[in-house]
Amino acid sequence: MAEYQLWNASDYGYHSCVQPTHKYQAPRAWERYLTVRSNGGLNQMRTGICDMVAVARIMNATLVIPQLDKRSFWQDSSTFADIFDEPHFIQSLKGDVRILQQLPKDLESTPRARKHFTSWASAGYYEDMALLWKEYQVIHVPKSDSRLANNDLPVDIQRLRCRALYHALRFSSPIEDLGKKLVERLRSNGPYIALHLRYEKDMLSFTGCTYGLNEAETEELRIMRENTNHWKIKNINSTEKRNEGSCPLTPKEVGIFLRALGYPPSTWIYIAAGDIYGGETYLADLRFRFPNLVFKDILATREELHTFGGHATQAAALDYIISVESDIFVPSYAGNMARAVEGHRRFLGHRKTISPDRKKLVALFDMIDKGDLKEGPNLTTIISLMHKFRQGAPRKRYGSLPGSKGRNRLRTEESFYENPFPECICRHKKSVQNI
Repeated sequence: MAEYQLWNASDYGYHSCVQPTHKYQAPRAWERYLTVRSNGGLNQMRTGICDMVAVARIMNATLVIPQLDKRSFWQDSSTFADIFDEPHFIQSLKGDVRILQQLPKDLESTPRARKHFTSWASAGYYEDMALLWKEYQVIHVPKSDSRLANNDLPVDIQRLRCRALYHALRFSSPIEDLGKKLVERLRSNGPYIALHLRYEKDMLSFTGCTYGLNEAETEELRIMRENTNHWKIKNINSTEKRNEGSCPLTPKEVGIFLRALGYPPSTWIYIAAGDIYGGETYLADLRFRFPNLVFKDILATREELHTFGGHATQAAALDYIISVESDIFVPSYAGNMARAVEGHRRFLGHRKTISPDRKKLVALFDMIDKGDLKEGPNLTTIISLMHKFRQGAPRKRYGSLPGSKGRNRLRTEESFYENPFPECICRHKKSVQNI
């Protein structure tokens, strides 16, 4: 495959569009307040915060800067201002929603409604919830993630979500500055791949994916899953999960995949992830195929990373920046980070994102293990054709899965933040290309 085709996305003739319509009105200074605790890891919090910006707009409320989750798996004590540029966030959205750093002093002890808003809710739902203002001046929201529907919202609300996420919710200066430095260091070696390698202890335990692990490791992950209260599923058939494509690719499988796509061994690959389970034992096969593997602690100095020690969410923000700016982004699993980065790259001009078809790939990997298929030109042809249309080209967001009913129908829709097309992505008027 020609080098240009390997590294460059096509010019599809689309651009981001987030300006309000002519019907959009300036916000009013309502003396009603939403306080929020944003739950989850970095990307759950980011998208949840943007949902709350939109909810505040719908409910005609003032949003108080959200408190971040300090009780998640990462136990990170970072505040909003540690991770995000707080003044920029407030200033950028002043034409949409009034945002305050804290609740007015005279309201700190006032009774407030504690409301668990329903998941994937419509604008109409929040218009109904505005009736709470008749009894309360302050509403507290304990969870922020997935509070808004993916589809069927007014275009101005959808565009507000995009303005909030892609323009207003900028990372703090220390994170932005170091992120840009690390991108420059990677680029000095040529184009690079950002690989979101979700081969981490928590993910393998949560999914129950133990393919290739020894008995002691498999048991360690089972015990971790048993002892994590909020993980509902305890007994998992690892083989079934893998065969249905529901497991993260192993480092070895990723190596086979990228070589089959035509990327040469000299390719620089940035691993956007935490500690890889099993360490070098399981990284060895990937490193054999691609010796130029780098992590944050290799790319940055110890002094540069010192500030981020013990703050996994801030470190994840560095991974996010490097992933969004990469020439190629490859997620080994479709988690929150993968969805958020793909959506951002689509918004920025459909930068090349290669999404492995894990279900079909597993069948090929098993054939290789059995000796029925070898790495080489034949495998390259199969995998390249398999992924011809899985590289981030423009397409409208997927709706719910066929046959899904009730709230599960909404749950199965593609995330708005994974693909903000068509509301926040428009076609150039002079473009004659078709999707």
